[in-house]
Amino acid sequence: MKTEIIKFKGNEIEDKKYLDKIKKTFEQGGLVVFPTETVYGLGGNGLDKEAAKKIYAAKGRPSDNPLILHIAENSQLDNLVEDIPEVAKKCMDKFWPGPLTMIFKRSKLIPDEVTGGLDTVAVREPSHNLANKILKAVNLPIAAPSANISGRPSPTKTEHVIEDLDGRVDIIVDGGKSVVGIESTVLDVTVNPPIILRPGKITLEDLQKIDSDITIDQGTIDATNKQVPKSPGQKYKHYAPRAEAICFGGGIEKMILEIQKNIDKNNEKKVAVLASTETMDKYTGADLVINLGSRDNLEEVASNLFDALRHCDEEGVDMIFAEGFEPMGLGLSIMNRLLKACSGRIIMRI
Repeated sequence: MKTEIIKFKGNEIEDKKYLDKIKKTFEQGGLVVFPTETVYGLGGNGLDKEAAKKIYAAKGRPSDNPLILHIAENSQLDNLVEDIPEVAKKCMDKFWPGPLTMIFKRSKLIPDEVTGGLDTVAVREPSHNLANKILKAVNLPIAAPSANISGRPSPTKTEHVIEDLDGRVDIIVDGGKSVVGIESTVLDVTVNPPIILRPGKITLEDLQKIDSDITIDQGTIDATNKQVPKSPGQKYKHYAPRAEAICFGGGIEKMILEIQKNIDKNNEKKVAVLASTETMDKYTGADLVINLGSRDNLEEVASNLFDALRHCDEEGVDMIFAEGFEPMGLGLSIMNRLLKACSGRIIMRI
């Protein structure tokens, strides 16, 4: 398959030509990668079971790992779900469009291939201007997991998508770098109280302002979680670089000492360190030290994380030592991704 790369240029006539082509591709069961504010999505018609099968095949993704439907307008939700709980309506008012996915009881319109056979469906309305423009033009719910080979770090740049999916999809839409950089928060509103199944930019603290009883699944920081997944990222190894990766926790000074000890111990290997602005000059002997951003700006850290993991692959490192972050607020979301990338390997010195 020859993949076409499309970059919108703001020309009304040319943009309409691209939108018409994308719409036709979706309607014919094809696959289109498009940017969102979180990460790039690998899209197919969410009402077409054959398109869903193509998504799983392109990613090499297990078919019991459910897909998220993306919509352009709140009103589209009515045909996709059995009911919309009051707490979901409040979350929609506050956080849609934006990086929040909610899990509802599915309607009969949704094929099993999209939901992994579950009686629930995950839906979100992205805030990215280009994603929203595409979704409005297509006027279909688009099933779209992250646009990467299953298990690899999620793509936040067009280059990442091309590396993984060139020749596997019909169209890749170039939308520059994703701003948020980690996948959406997933909130299950089919249970009472609602529960966060995957942390993201919208934090537990944010959601508790809507409903103080909202909780978070303790498995979000358990990379060995084996439950039946209602949300992407719950069951399988995710976000993993090719190198062996280990996360380090505890107090900052002790964490630095422990990472340095491991750098020294592995001096025959090519080693990378994922550090913060405040600590990156503390390490000696590492082949690569990547600045994720300031500990005072976790949005910057989240935005840079997947790109850093892919950069380690590009440099061919053997081992990655990653600094941990306090698992509160957005720090919890960052640690969720780091521990998945490290297959649960963490060293803590309190």
